[in-house]
Amino acid sequence: MTAGLSSLTSLSAKTGNGTASSDASTIAGNFNQFLTLLTTQLQNQNPLDPLDTNQFTQQLVQFASVEQQLKTNDQLGSLITASKASAAATASGLIGKTVTADGATTSLADGSATWTLNPARAATKAVLTITDAKGNVVATQTKALAAGSQSFSWDGRASTGQLAAEGKYTLKVQALDATGAAVAVDTKISGAITSVDVTGAEPVLTIGDRTVALSSVEAIGAAVSN
Repeated sequence: MTAGLSSLTSLSAKTGNGTASSDASTIAGNFNQFLTLLTTQLQNQNPLDPLDTNQFTQQLVQFASVEQQLKTNDQLGSLITASKASAAATASGLIGKTVTADGATTSLADGSATWTLNPARAATKAVLTITDAKGNVVATQTKALAAGSQSFSWDGRASTGQLAAEGKYTLKVQALDATGAAVAVDTKISGAITSVDVTGAEPVLTIGDRTVALSSVEAIGAAVSN
């Protein structure tokens, strides 16, 4: 009987969101079988060597704990479902709004690509290198950066003077302060949300032809007016 209860414990450990209800039905049936076996043992025990009542008590406690674990799994599954529904509703309300999220890659569209830079402190010299999707350097600019958040826009013009093709471009910033010490610069992207994917564990937002997780969003602005 102990082996049977151990298998029930193993079954409970494997219970997931989609199988909690079916496992609950299974364990209810096994509980009735357990009671039948327990009654049969009591009726047929050897009077000279009676069964240990402590063992029965331990088995009942073990079985009760398995039932409680299954009920907990059911409740957790409901909470997860409610949480996902809430996150999906929140994310869908972002469509059309402008957001700022972590990232160094954005899209060049209509002759413009924009990043948000946030140096840890003022930088007297910052080299901004823009590369295409293949990692080729397209343009390089050198400028000073003030401390705090600021916008950097690229007009799409390559170092050769020609206009770069539309697509994804990545910005890398190497900055130095007045003493020549390196300055860390956080790079973020901004844009309007065009769609939301809620099929995964976390909503994924689409900004142009880029996708970012909802958790990476740091700022939300008003909807873009047409």
